[in-house]
Amino acid sequence: MKVWVKFLIGSVLGLVLGGVLPSDNQSIADALAWFQDLAINIGRYAVVPILFFSLIIAIYELRQEGIFWRLLFRSGLLMIGITFVVISSGILVTLLFPPARIPILIEEQVETFSLGGGENISSLFPSNMFAALVSDGVYLFPLCVLAFFFGIGLSYDRSYTKPVIALVDSLSHIFYYIGAFFSEILGVIIIALSAYWAFRYHAMIQEDGFRDLILLLGIFGAVLGFIIFPLLLCVLGPKTYPWSVVYGSFGPALAGFFSGDINFTFSVLVRHVKESLGVRRKVNALTIPLFTIFGRAGSAMVAVMAFIVIIKSYSSLEITMTDIFAIGVRAFIISFLLARHPGDAAYTALAVLCMDYGRGFEAGYLILKPLAFYLIAVGTFLDVMIASFATYALAKVNGFQEERSAWRFI
Repeated sequence: MKVWVKFLIGSVLGLVLGGVLPSDNQSIADALAWFQDLAINIGRYAVVPILFFSLIIAIYELRQEGIFWRLLFRSGLLMIGITFVVISSGILVTLLFPPARIPILIEEQVETFSLGGGENISSLFPSNMFAALVSDGVYLFPLCVLAFFFGIGLSYDRSYTKPVIALVDSLSHIFYYIGAFFSEILGVIIIALSAYWAFRYHAMIQEDGFRDLILLLGIFGAVLGFIIFPLLLCVLGPKTYPWSVVYGSFGPALAGFFSGDINFTFSVLVRHVKESLGVRRKVNALTIPLFTIFGRAGSAMVAVMAFIVIIKSYSSLEITMTDIFAIGVRAFIISFLLARHPGDAAYTALAVLCMDYGRGFEAGYLILKPLAFYLIAVGTFLDVMIASFATYALAKVNGFQEERSAWRFI
């Protein structure tokens, strides 16, 4: 059975289970939350070694071929371009199709959200470089920095590094297949995630004021991920098959939507991009970490759309073009600073937007707290689709992609 079919069956079973459970039972909610945490930990279990060893060997191979910096530069430009387009489109759609005002709820407990920019930078260089290997699977950037220097070091003298290169290459393949094993069993694991998702969704739709925003985010997210992104791929040439990319990305999209965690989806995404979309390891091992750690344009777009709705709900004043521009710039910057938030990126981005904007909106994100899991789900879904399409496009342009028949997809 194909992996995406397992994910789909598990998702449907979970949705049915979560839909029939009483949404006002706290004991059930606590049990589902516990199963969700367990499921996400299982999904993250093999991420660190897969990322570390694959990135090392990819950097080494790309440097040997003299294209590492060119691919990195192109990836950065594409990331910036996609982020601009996605955030701008989200703002435009929200202004053209404004949802109804959402209810102003009173929330006494104000949470503290921070992107931790200074801490993020200082964590890149611990006093002991091997400390980066002892990762909790949340903040992966220090691991990428260590892999970068390791990969650079392998080019020093082949007479010394050849045995190490062979070892790292073998470990990369070993942990890849360990990750493949976990991706096979995630079809069962995702039952717990989708059940908890449906359980919370049932409670969320009880609030009439949220329905327009839910529909807007859901419909536009689906249109962006399944229609607009594929159409943008058509610029690559007549031998590009965008709908095959959609099909090949469906499994990771389901995992990202119901888990809301980009690190949970990492090993699933790597496998689908390699085995279904035909992207060689030397490209996907570099581009997928870039787009899943830094390029969180989907989460930023969801946050900025929700923030505009909050402003319209709080105030009867029109939002000026200056305000729109300022909000868009903030969201653009925030999208690159969510590396410490693999499982709550969209809601964290919304909270930071509110607190940074000020003017009495510092606690505005609290009125969307019942929707937090939904915002995170849509944002993560888009982040996964962006990473998949961007990786395919970069591999296609650079000649590291092999077209495969859809029947061979996993």
